[in-house]
Amino acid sequence: MWFAMDIKKTRRVSKSVGIALLTGMFGVQLAHAGKWLPLNKDGLHDRRSPGLELLQSPQDALGSLPTDTAGNKVNWSRAMDERLIKPRGALAGDKKVQILDLNIVMTDTAGHPNVLFPHKVHTQWLDCANCHESLFKSKTGATPVTMGSILRGEHCGVCHGAVAFPLTECRRCHLLPQEG
Repeated sequence: MWFAMDIKKTRRVSKSVGIALLTGMFGVQLAHAGKWLPLNKDGLHDRRSPGLELLQSPQDALGSLPTDTAGNKVNWSRAMDERLIKPRGALAGDKKVQILDLNIVMTDTAGHPNVLFPHKVHTQWLDCANCHESLFKSKTGATPVTMGSILRGEHCGVCHGAVAFPLTECRRCHLLPQEG
């Protein structure tokens, strides 16, 4: 499988038609971890559509990939580490992604555990220009990020809650204890 994501398109689509349609586009309504409902029973697709039989079932498309506990139930990072998928660096062309192994700790978290942002996981999928300088300034701390802005589909919310693990998985980001 090959994947590439246009962040600007994702933001535009998620704001205009909502997360439910994005989820439906990829047929990821779930019964339980690693098991997907057939498209004619997922509540998202029109069961009467004659074109439904032309679509690949989520089980066929995703069933051989490592499972996760949230979102579309696929552990995409593990799938990449195990070389089951190979993301493209850009939508067009053969641009090579530059992996940045740098962690950023966000401490302004209103008393909640601090956020650990791992660049490596993100840059394995995305070129830096997808996020910098539009979603985030390159200088640490220069972009004020709040849960409100994320929930509105800004900053991290451009992907998380749309095509990456959902915002209900708080501990995936808020995982470092507050100091003091």
